[in-house]
Amino acid sequence: MGTRKLELAEPVVVDRFFSNRRKDIISTALQSYKGHALVDVRKYMHDREGKIVPTSKGITMKVTRLLDLQKAISKAVDKARELGLLDGNEDDGGDE
Repeated sequence: MGTRKLELAEPVVVDRFFSNRRKDIISTALQSYKGHALVDVRKYMHDREGKIVPTSKGITMKVTRLLDLQKAISKAVDKARELGLLDGNEDDGGDE
């Protein structure tokens, strides 16, 4: 099956959530670059003026690797539960 060349005019934010008490944000977005569909998972923070700005902490990869990332995250969740690090659907906002 071939890959479709698709150019998005701007990134499409899929989800955002606070990662800690400082209200840093983890954002997941779909975007394109030179005909390649990409997924970007990145940490954002508030600058001194209160604007939300991206940091260098994150990953960008081809969308075709998204299912591999999903499997890796699922394995990490299962292992964290097995080790007693997660109970269920806890959401403490992260501590870092």
